[in-house]
Amino acid sequence: MGEEKRPCIVLAGNPNTGKSTLFNALTGLKQHTGNWSGKTVGRAEGRFWLGEKEVVLVDLPGIYSLFSAGAEEACARDFLAFGDADAVAVVVDASALERHLPLALQVMELMPRCVLCLNLADEAEKKGISIDDKKLSALTGVPVVKTAARTGRGLSDLTAALEKVMEQEPHVRHTPFHKTLPEDFAELLAEGENLLPESKNRPLLLDFLWQKEEDVLSEEVGEELRQWRTKCNGYFAGEEEALAVYRKERSLCFQKRAETLTAAVCKKNEGKGDTTAQMDKLFLRKRTGVPLMLLLLALVFWITAVGANVPSQMLMSVFTKLGATCRSALESSPVWLESLLMDGVFLTVSWVVSVMLPPMAIFFPMFTLLEDCGLLPRIAFQLDGLFRRAGAHGKQALTLCMGFGCNAAGVTACRIIDSPRERLIAILTNNFVPCNGRFPTILLLIAVFLSVGKPWMSGLVLFLVIGLSVGMTLLVSFFLSRTVLKGMPSAFVLELPPFRRPQIGQVLVRSLLDRTIFVLGRAITAAAPAGAVIWTLQRIPVGDGTLLTQIALFLEPLGGLMGLSGPILLAFLLGLPANEIVLPILLMFYSQSGMLVEGGSQTGAMLAANGWTWTTAVCAILFSLNHFPCATTLLTIRKETGSWKWTAISFLLPTIIGICLCAAVHGLFCFFGLT
Repeated sequence: MGEEKRPCIVLAGNPNTGKSTLFNALTGLKQHTGNWSGKTVGRAEGRFWLGEKEVVLVDLPGIYSLFSAGAEEACARDFLAFGDADAVAVVVDASALERHLPLALQVMELMPRCVLCLNLADEAEKKGISIDDKKLSALTGVPVVKTAARTGRGLSDLTAALEKVMEQEPHVRHTPFHKTLPEDFAELLAEGENLLPESKNRPLLLDFLWQKEEDVLSEEVGEELRQWRTKCNGYFAGEEEALAVYRKERSLCFQKRAETLTAAVCKKNEGKGDTTAQMDKLFLRKRTGVPLMLLLLALVFWITAVGANVPSQMLMSVFTKLGATCRSALESSPVWLESLLMDGVFLTVSWVVSVMLPPMAIFFPMFTLLEDCGLLPRIAFQLDGLFRRAGAHGKQALTLCMGFGCNAAGVTACRIIDSPRERLIAILTNNFVPCNGRFPTILLLIAVFLSVGKPWMSGLVLFLVIGLSVGMTLLVSFFLSRTVLKGMPSAFVLELPPFRRPQIGQVLVRSLLDRTIFVLGRAITAAAPAGAVIWTLQRIPVGDGTLLTQIALFLEPLGGLMGLSGPILLAFLLGLPANEIVLPILLMFYSQSGMLVEGGSQTGAMLAANGWTWTTAVCAILFSLNHFPCATTLLTIRKETGSWKWTAISFLLPTIIGICLCAAVHGLFCFFGLT
């Protein structure tokens, strides 16, 4: 006998209602994430105990309406209407009830077992908002529970309500949206009611059913349902205006019902100030918001640049002592094996950890704090106008912010953009912002060549570099939207969460474990074999040198044109597995024995001894910003686009731009005698 099917409960709601926090609180570690079958829309699934039964909990993507045409809305709508959900908890922001109730009413109409969860109840109370949950329950016909998922308040009441609902008979609620239909079409819908099983006989389900192109429930109702759906679609054939009017009236019906309910159950104490509204007067106005955001980002970059120096030196010192111990332990081993392990693998890994870990351990928590307290969405809001003027989607501002952590994650985040054209623009341009793998190289070059003796300069120069990367993203987006990916930018709704006090403990754990350690592990995985490969290539004799030097000589003309050199270009090429290992590879090449330097303080001296100047550093930073994505990002692009053509373009586009930009800048340096 097969395993007994577990009951399924769904979490549905608008973005920024704390739905994911509630999901994590209920499921703990018993969860996994993935994509809907055949879709690039993420889903999260977990398990938790409801009384004596273990149930499956599915977290639907945050949406604003079941009537929208986006991929997230389609997945949520289809799972609720035609999936295996036994009950749903609709999560709304208690401090913005009227804005979130329309979706809740749509879900209540669709699902016979439903609980309304008024989350962020603590935020509502701070704003002086009180909601009569008992009256709201009586008016809607569903249990209403107040929660504050971040603190765990009300979770036991929610599980109790869900348990009770699961034991009750299904109850169908009717919102009179169908009264907007012509009388003869309403008769057609009545025919459909007779074709559906009683358990699925819901007016809104019929509304979705006749507009779907795919066969749904065909095993239960067969050919009759398909014939009925053909008649329904034929009714509006050639009458697009009439269909548009119907859809508008359908949405307004739920909106008006939400307004009526909110007026009946919600009261506002005008004596209490709204902290978010007061702060948004500063952060959302261009005259004050843009300077504040720029100052805030500059501060984050300055702290990252300056604060990483000391721990980086400490880590390098620790690895130096550890390396001496390991060499002693390998004294009896063959000389080639000791050299491979220590001069190739160990020193490459130690350099990656020493240089990467400190800035990531500082940058990621600070970036996560901006996200947790509500500032990051406001930064995206300020960038929205720039992206729309560039012919791109406003949500690209959010995917750009994700790219600062990891370009692969930024590419995946482009799923939130509904338009295929605009999603492709966002994917192709995400690599123009530096990810965590490129930050250490950029920071080190700035510190060694551009801000010597002036620590405050590090933050300023890094801020200018970030500004340049955002400018390139906008410029390339504009170019693509006017050429190969022509089209008008579409509008979107950006839900701004309230300002909240960040949860420092959770932020540290999430940023250090989920981001820093994960990325560092990926870098080490790439660095160890790369160190071995470089060590091997450095020892294969070819002509008057080694295979490594011959490849570098082949690349020298192009490198010289760009203000770089053959070895520098070779390091970038060999760093394809991970951007983090570009500089370690270069330093290993520069060393006489094919060994990486053991002390971070030697880095500047070794680069200078091999012809580096401040102009070389500028060109290297420019090419670091504008070159092919790492292997992980390229594979992610292939997965998201399903096309090797666009993957190849994502490789060539930034690389060609980087070569041209470096050549132009180097030409200017030569013209003015600055080399």
